[in-house]
Amino acid sequence: MKRQGCDRTPRATTLLLALLLLLLPALSLAQEQEQEQEQEQEQVTEATASQPLGTLDTLESFIDLQQQLKRDIKTLNREIAGTSSESEQAALAQQLEQLKADLKTTSGNFENIAAGVDIATLRGEPQEEFNLQREVFALLRPAIDEMKEMTSRVRQKSELKKKIAFYQERLPIIEEALSNISALIEAGEEKRVIAALRDTQSQWAKQQAFMQSELQAAQLQLQKLAESETSLAEASQSYLKSFFQKRGLYLTIALGVVIGIVLLSRLSAAAMYRYLPGFRARHRSFKVRLVELLHRIFTMLLAILGPMVVFYTVEDWVLFSLGILLLLGIAWTLRQTIPRYWSQIHLFLNIGSVREGERLSLEGLPWRVEQINVYSTLVNPTANLSQRVPIDELVDMKSRPDQPDEPWFPCSRDDWVILDNGIRGKVVGISHEMVQLVERGGARVTYQMGDFLGLSPRNLSANFRIKETIGISYALQRQSTGEIPEKLQEYLQQRLEQEGYGEHLLNLRVEFAAANNSSLDLVVIADFTGDQGPLYNRLRRAIQRWSVDACSEYGWEIPFPQMTLHGALARAE
Repeated sequence: MKRQGCDRTPRATTLLLALLLLLLPALSLAQEQEQEQEQEQEQVTEATASQPLGTLDTLESFIDLQQQLKRDIKTLNREIAGTSSESEQAALAQQLEQLKADLKTTSGNFENIAAGVDIATLRGEPQEEFNLQREVFALLRPAIDEMKEMTSRVRQKSELKKKIAFYQERLPIIEEALSNISALIEAGEEKRVIAALRDTQSQWAKQQAFMQSELQAAQLQLQKLAESETSLAEASQSYLKSFFQKRGLYLTIALGVVIGIVLLSRLSAAAMYRYLPGFRARHRSFKVRLVELLHRIFTMLLAILGPMVVFYTVEDWVLFSLGILLLLGIAWTLRQTIPRYWSQIHLFLNIGSVREGERLSLEGLPWRVEQINVYSTLVNPTANLSQRVPIDELVDMKSRPDQPDEPWFPCSRDDWVILDNGIRGKVVGISHEMVQLVERGGARVTYQMGDFLGLSPRNLSANFRIKETIGISYALQRQSTGEIPEKLQEYLQQRLEQEGYGEHLLNLRVEFAAANNSSLDLVVIADFTGDQGPLYNRLRRAIQRWSVDACSEYGWEIPFPQMTLHGALARAE
């Protein structure tokens, strides 16, 4: 076992080194790209620092813009003071507020550029309140923008169809309205009415021309989209190809990080099992279980956070946002199962309702909890059965300490049993679902596990007892309770030894049993070892035969039943 552990560790180390060698080119390429970006940024910074005249020009443009904004503000103030219409005053006031906001922004930008730092924090301006929903959407925006770009053509096509339907629905109404106005103009005589109708007709004609132009433009755009449209499979293939061309390197690095974390986890687990004796114990302590649980949780967290760190490092916010979406989906899915996972943790630490070494009932059979792990091992020692059960199935169960005298199963393989229905056979197969017996002569009988246990099997393979009754005549009443039982016992003992059953005989007794209607009954009680179970019926017949031979040798009469005798006499008469 030690040599296998020694061989396994170098092999895993070799695999890890090979994986790192494969990932080195990808990592070096990513580092080179990052270094190039940093060099470009440094060049831009140096160019900006070496050109103070550009900054002065920018400040001069800001001053010009501020002066222009101030002139516009004065002009708007004069217009507001000179108008009496409330609607115009409201519109002008709105424009004035916008100009003041632009002037404030321009002044702030001027100060920041002139100072070379962000001095907004020095003014003590109030910070916006934290909004979880806004922050989450800000994180997810790159992924949402990517999805919008992917579906842009479909959405554009849908919007064009809606636009075409909108104008096609309203143009007939405008045409009908123009037709009605034309009829009124032709029928009218009052010049003022005709002039007003012509103004209305002119307005509706302009609206008709505008709608017709919009409809034609939408139809033309839709036609171009349809001509340039590819099949769904081609579009998906093109998008996926573009996606992986841009981000294939980063995905490969993330996958390599996950594989490396899993390999390191396996290596560390193998080292713990090899060098820490508590991990190899049959029933591990609470501390050992806690260490293993923390190791599993730490591995899972690293496997989740590793790719996220890669996406953050390479500044691929689309993949980073998709990772956050995936994590949010997993968290939303698992929100209802957290209490159940908490119960599984209790079981894993061996402090739950099911514990190692105890006894529980599953599928109608008792089982001993051999080991609790992610997949727990249950065994039935007598039936030689075992099964692996997910730890989740043990959450709703409970175990208890077993007592030394508690049975696990009525029989083992190769035992001889007698069922309540009279079937006697050798147990040749035991599974979780059924039990198979083979009778003398080779016939096989198969029972479902529940039916087999319901027939209360009697196991002959330990020891068993045979009780046979023989009746003698009432003429032997004086000897029936003493002399005859003693002689019959000696005779049976002698015959058992003669035929080779003596060494398997544990006990032999002949006793007076009962006084029946036509006979005095004696009972023969014989106990045999379990290896004679296959000969159970043969021994019963042999005891009957030897008892009859003893009656013949000693002249003991075996009477007929009186009822049978009286019935025969009546028929004769």
